[in-house]
Amino acid sequence: THRQHLSHPPHHRTTAPPHRHLLPHPALLRTAMERRPRRPPLAATLLSTAMFLRCATAFRPPAAARAPTRLRASSEAAAPVARRTLTRRILSGVQPTGSIHLGNYLGAIKQWVDLQDSLSVPLVRTEVNEKTGAATEVTEVTENFYCVVDLHAITAQPHDPSALLESTRASAALYLAAGIDPGRSTVFVQSHVPAHSELAWLLNCVTPMNWLERMIQYKEKSAKQGDGVGVGLFDYPVLMAADILLYGADRVPVGEDQRQHLELTRDIARRFNDQYCKGNPYKKRCKAAGLPSRPVLTEPEAMIVKEGARVMSLTDGNAKMSKSDPSDASRLNILDPPDLLRKKIGRCKTDSMAGIAWDDPARPEAVNLLNIYAAVQPDRSRESIADEVRDLNWGAFKPLLADAVVAHLEPLQQRYREVREDPTYLDGVLAEGASAAEEVAGKTLHAARTAMGFAPRT
Repeated sequence: THRQHLSHPPHHRTTAPPHRHLLPHPALLRTAMERRPRRPPLAATLLSTAMFLRCATAFRPPAAARAPTRLRASSEAAAPVARRTLTRRILSGVQPTGSIHLGNYLGAIKQWVDLQDSLSVPLVRTEVNEKTGAATEVTEVTENFYCVVDLHAITAQPHDPSALLESTRASAALYLAAGIDPGRSTVFVQSHVPAHSELAWLLNCVTPMNWLERMIQYKEKSAKQGDGVGVGLFDYPVLMAADILLYGADRVPVGEDQRQHLELTRDIARRFNDQYCKGNPYKKRCKAAGLPSRPVLTEPEAMIVKEGARVMSLTDGNAKMSKSDPSDASRLNILDPPDLLRKKIGRCKTDSMAGIAWDDPARPEAVNLLNIYAAVQPDRSRESIADEVRDLNWGAFKPLLADAVVAHLEPLQQRYREVREDPTYLDGVLAEGASAAEEVAGKTLHAARTAMGFAPRT
């Protein structure tokens, strides 16, 4: 901000003092005149002034380092800068079915921690209006919502109620053990916020059936479940859309296999806004409810996970590591003890080709194991790992991989045990998270109900 500089008014000389009796005694005046230094000749004064200006110019700091020019108190003063805050939200979650494995951790939870840490500091930028030239200082704040999506966990029927209860708490504890900080992120259980179920029903009535029939995951999973497949499996993409849209999340970390579901979420949001958030009747309903008459639902963008974070099965390099695989040997569970991790890695499927190398489509198992080796050593470069393993055989490489995985997971397992040993702390985190999530979700649900014309709750 430019500091204002007020110039002092000039001193006006008078030809004769108004009160001569106040003049000093002539003797004192002579003494003062004698003490005054003699004025230097005019030529010397001009030379000194020129030398000073030359030196000042030579030692003048660059423009970027100089203090801003002082302005006089006039119309030249800088206009105040307007300020506003832009809140952006990230939402994601993992199903509490079975045990969370290395693929869930590297492909989702670990990346949530990275996002939390990298986006925790507000981003400040300046926007300039092209027409008026007015500047606005925008502070961008990111809010993170990470939930245990237990409602999605019951789509495979029948489910084990006791196992669901334990896996829900275990999943929440693993979020915290992995580094999700309740002080910077909202951690909660999906079913603890009833707005998820209610908005899902409202969106069901908006979504055409043929949109859901195109979902690839439904086709694949229903083929495995046969005639006993439930409506929940067919409909769960709408619940996923409700999860995202409730929080106005504009960014969603997803794997490539979830991109189709995110596109469906965008389509549902656009259809809802087109059908219910336009025209004067909508504006009147919003005014009566004390709500802004803007579109209710935000269309989210995908944040595709980092390259190499996709972890494949230990028994088939072409299949994703999955909780639903009947063989426990196909996955490295986060809570597997070190001996079991070493055993699974020692028995995992490999090929008979010499050497170990990346980027060979004909060797999916080699690519998968190298990706895991790199992911659990984030401080190492791809080049250093390639140099290390280039001339190794599988017998020499597997113990290195096992050591790296165990070293990476042991601190996490220790933190997990500490969280589970303090159930009061875990319950408190989930209760506070549900309360914070419900506050945001309730506003969206209220706006959606108003847009659709439901009677207000009193």
